[in-house]
Amino acid sequence: MKSGLTPNLKLGIISGGQLGKMLIQEASKWDIETYVLDKEENCPARSIATHYVKGSNTNYDDVYNFGKKVDLLSFEIENVNIEALKKLKAEGLHILPDPSILALIQDKGIQKKFYKENNIPTSPFDIYENIDSIKQAIKEKKIEFPFVQKLRKGGYDGRGVAVINDKNDFSKLLIGNSVVEQKVSIHKEISVIVARNEQGAIKTFPIVEMVFDPIANLVDKLVCPSAISEDQTEKASKLAEKIITNLNMTGILAIEFFIDQNGDIIVNEMACRTHNSGHHTIESIVTSQFEQHLRSILNLPLGSTELKMPAVMINLLGHPDFEGPAVYFGIEECMAIEGVKIHLYGKAITKPYRKMGHITVLASTLEKALEKAEKVKNLISVRTK
Repeated sequence: MKSGLTPNLKLGIISGGQLGKMLIQEASKWDIETYVLDKEENCPARSIATHYVKGSNTNYDDVYNFGKKVDLLSFEIENVNIEALKKLKAEGLHILPDPSILALIQDKGIQKKFYKENNIPTSPFDIYENIDSIKQAIKEKKIEFPFVQKLRKGGYDGRGVAVINDKNDFSKLLIGNSVVEQKVSIHKEISVIVARNEQGAIKTFPIVEMVFDPIANLVDKLVCPSAISEDQTEKASKLAEKIITNLNMTGILAIEFFIDQNGDIIVNEMACRTHNSGHHTIESIVTSQFEQHLRSILNLPLGSTELKMPAVMINLLGHPDFEGPAVYFGIEECMAIEGVKIHLYGKAITKPYRKMGHITVLASTLEKALEKAEKVKNLISVRTK
């Protein structure tokens, strides 16, 4: 494919959340006409998209009809009607990443089989149809405690995952076809974002370390650069490049890894889209993940992934005790701190632990960035009046 950056290019983005909004912000710099499909009329991306189309990302007709309006189709969410995408592709629409890759990502069972078949290190696993089959496997000692159950489809942001430490946790078991994997003794969690264009050129972003909120099971903050060894950095980067190559994928791929107590690198899961763990790239990397995704799917030369400054990114989550019209407290105090960059997603309603925005904190050293980030966390909150 030649470069897709042509006059009057119509780019379609399925779902209009914050990822779509930030992708459109980059696309507008190149005068790309953007279309967004979302069932919520006040979705974050609508305010800046060239065209908004009301519809569901899971409805066949909505996705198919939306695809007929554009020249190039991408997405900011995994939960998309695959059959509609396949039909559009068969009719000649350029869809990136390819629907076959999205189908693999959607199903954690197929995803785990991909790792096994391609000698990608991942935790041992089996697939079970229901809770009864899991309990039977425990009786037969095919499953040992502790283990993690993940629904094969539909889970995101910590949903669709249950950690079962012993029989007292059986009430946590999830209904549905699942992957059951051995619980990893985690030392660190890291993320690698890698990009590939249709010519096969690959660029890998600096590795970030993720710190999770134990209650919300969401990323509380991420740190770049990560404090891992050179050997671990090389292994994780090479694995990311191997995965995107073996998938023959075009676009941005975010891969979450565990580093276990032995220092081994283990793939947890991946997403074939821009990712929460890459938001800091807007300010801290020469080329943001959003620009890199556009460069990838338009088959343009990939941009530099050099780190400009150490950064800490904080997810701005809805206060756990409030639900209603969003009010932001502490904005001015945070802006008075040098190197603080605030991104609000434009969601009118706050809910407990809902992602309402993110804050990137830059400094000359990582230690200074961490110190400033702690101040920001104590100053800012999202509540209601």
